[in-house]
Amino acid sequence: MLEIEISKNNKNILNLAKEVFIIEAASITNLISRLDDSFKEAINLLYSCKGRVIITGMGKSGHIGKKIAATFSSTGTPSFFLHPAESTHGDSGVITKEDLVLAISNSGETSELLQLLPLVKRFGIKMIAMTGNPHSTLSQKSDITLDISVEKEACPLNLAPTASTTATLAMGDALAVCLLEKRGFTEKDFLLFHPSGSLGKGVFWKVEELMAKEENLPIVNTENRFQDAIQEISNKKLGLTVVVDEKNTLVGLLTDGDIRRALQKYSDISNLKVKDVMTVGARTIAKEALAAQALQIMEKYSITSLVILNQNETPEGLLHIHHLLKAGVV
Repeated sequence: MLEIEISKNNKNILNLAKEVFIIEAASITNLISRLDDSFKEAINLLYSCKGRVIITGMGKSGHIGKKIAATFSSTGTPSFFLHPAESTHGDSGVITKEDLVLAISNSGETSELLQLLPLVKRFGIKMIAMTGNPHSTLSQKSDITLDISVEKEACPLNLAPTASTTATLAMGDALAVCLLEKRGFTEKDFLLFHPSGSLGKGVFWKVEELMAKEENLPIVNTENRFQDAIQEISNKKLGLTVVVDEKNTLVGLLTDGDIRRALQKYSDISNLKVKDVMTVGARTIAKEALAAQALQIMEKYSITSLVILNQNETPEGLLHIHHLLKAGVV
């Protein structure tokens, strides 16, 4: 009897979870029909802001506001979160006449938020409201209102902010993405704002700063003995060597894999030359390129190294995946 009851409860739990997803998904898709000139005006206002976008909200709206502020800042729109309650106790000093306020309140009647209105008016700065009540005090006092209302919360009691916060977050993401596009924000710009991430580190390192070169560059000639090439690979400790011809032109690589295949194929390797067992061809990259670009090429072609050529088209460096690992790019 207990097992039947547990099974029934589990089924009810799964059904409830599915209902939450359905309600929250609807809270986002319903925003589509509400996109109008107000949204475009909000984008233009945010884009033209010469100062910072100050995002504020209480409770759950505040938590969502912090995330929106972080997304704005990381995509080229300087922004920070201002707690409305703290703002009336000195924190409002961070606001300047060049700023813009984005105020979030589902009811539009949050008292702590409304206390900010006289300050906003005194500074003469613009304000955008994100609210579920277009007829609220907050909406009436704002220059632009973005309607984030939902039919109901995902909470069975219809009390806990759930669907409404999901809709707010989605609206914030839409603003950030549209601003990103309007600013012509590039992948390189994004990496510059994320210097501690692996891709961010890749934008600060150039290939020439990480590559093996000069005495550390493993390089052999096609006519060299296979055994001598093995010694070169062992000495330089990169698991491969660059291979050139008599004109010092790049012709390929000799890798640990090539060595294993040669040992399996030939019982006597004493007379083998590099050209007999090498891999013809190699991917190259300019020494001025960013490490992040090198990583993308390696990932695209499932390789672990790139050759760097000089102005005479002869090898002057070798970038290995280990170099990127050591620099923290990977």
